Amino acid sequence: MASSDLSHVRKMWRDDRASAALGIELVDVGVRDGLGFAETTMPIGREEVNGHDIAHGGYLFTLADSTFALACNASGQLTVASGADISFIASARLGDELRCVAVERARFGRSGITDVTVTRVADGALIAEFRGRSRSLPDRIAQKERS
Repeated sequence: MASSDLSHVRKMWRDDRASAALGIELVDVGVRDGLGFAETTMPIGREEVNGHDIAHGGYLFTLADSTFALACNASGQLTVASGADISFIASARLGDELRCVAVERARFGRSGITDVTVTRVADGALIAEFRGRSRSLPDRIAQKERS
């Protein structure tokens, strides 16, 4: 881990019941050159497969969004999503394990941009690309949120 104190982001992750319910597991989180990064994995189970017998796009979005949240909060400032876009490239199927990597690309003022890539562990196939836009909360609001 590149950052020495990640207790804030680890607490955020421990309290994230939505991600836990989907079986999303944290592999790594940290800060490199002042920008956050994170890696997670998620299995595709029966509950994540839609009527076409492929992974539901909403669950892929949730995986990417959860990993995005880890990366943009890694630097220690309370940060939330201000928007995101996802492109579905290939289908994931029942039994696939997905790997998700998020890398902050830029921080400017209280805003940021984070790119997230979702791949299939078995063959490295690109499943989805997600770009998240973040907004850090002012310190006075962040303090209130944390208490």
